[in-house]
Amino acid sequence: MIYNDFRGDRLSRLGFGCMRFVNDPHTGEIDQKKVNDMFDLAISRGVNYFDTAYPYLGGKSELAMAEALRKYPRDSYYLADKFPGHSLPGPVDNIALFNISLQKCNTDYFDYYLLHNITEWSVKIYESEEYHIIDDIVKMKNEGKIRHLGFSFHGGPELLEEFLNRHEGVFEFVQIQCNYLDWSLQNARRKYEIITEHGLGVWVMEPCRGGKLAVLNEKNTARLKELDEKASAASFAFRFVQGLENVKMILSGMNEVFQVEDNLNTFESYKPLTEKEREVLLEMAEGMKKGVPCTACRYCCAGCPMGLNIPYLLECYNDYKFAESVSASVRIDGLDEDKKPANCIQCGQCAHACPQGIDVPTVLSELTEMYANGPKWADMAKGRQESIRKDLNMK
Repeated sequence: MIYNDFRGDRLSRLGFGCMRFVNDPHTGEIDQKKVNDMFDLAISRGVNYFDTAYPYLGGKSELAMAEALRKYPRDSYYLADKFPGHSLPGPVDNIALFNISLQKCNTDYFDYYLLHNITEWSVKIYESEEYHIIDDIVKMKNEGKIRHLGFSFHGGPELLEEFLNRHEGVFEFVQIQCNYLDWSLQNARRKYEIITEHGLGVWVMEPCRGGKLAVLNEKNTARLKELDEKASAASFAFRFVQGLENVKMILSGMNEVFQVEDNLNTFESYKPLTEKEREVLLEMAEGMKKGVPCTACRYCCAGCPMGLNIPYLLECYNDYKFAESVSASVRIDGLDEDKKPANCIQCGQCAHACPQGIDVPTVLSELTEMYANGPKWADMAKGRQESIRKDLNMK
């Protein structure tokens, strides 16, 4: 296992993400034996970082993780959890909710703790004086219940820069979705640069894009086999982020023993991509995209009578086009009503100004429909909000 030093901690570069444990689709019960087997194998090969969150798997991820770690000394591993500010039913007792996670994880402190899922929408909750989340979580850190504080982020680079500037000195690391596809599709490159410029550590989630980069089409599989006949597609994705100097932690949501074995082999030694391999992956990424070639030059914005942030909306459109996802939806949710794509009046000024020849009005019309008919965070959050009410004995 290869390791990174982060502020005095010797972290395995491969971290175990606990969001995708195998569970019964009818009861939600997690296959605890499989979790135990995967953890035992991972720990025997040097993994020492385990990442969960209050809402994962209906609140059962924390319990399953704690059970699998029960036989290991607490100081032999690092535990990461997240505060569900994006799922709250309203202002709650933040410290009581934090303590519930401590109890479920069978610990009295978290090595790493994150504000969960900062986006253009949820940031309004996290920074609200009424919710006072950041103040309460910082208090927990000052009391020694959190060793390192960070946040996971699903918004755009502009928000990331603004949020870090507003809270300079509060956070030590930021967890972002980063892989060779999202390097450009979600502008992970710029997010990586911003975090690094602020002197914080980069934590990577979704290095395989939820498994999509682990199982490729026939053409792309053949291209990788030409590079290394024995290597898995997933190993190439992991090696892409391995090569980023400021990436301190790479999380994988493993749910089968064979996945653990393959990932352990990838992280047995440091082997960043060659220039040729990196070039092939980025070419493949371009071929996977189904959206429009916006370069964010902003020529379209100057003449927009509605003052829409068109490059921002096109980012959301491109995300939707690759795969239906709630992440694009919550980014649109965060906009003022008069700045959402439905406010485009189809004047065509933007299309005339676009150097890439994008038919922006048609794209925004399609985006409006995708947003209206796609997954909504409010619907997904209902169950999580009910769970929080129940745990806190709220009516």
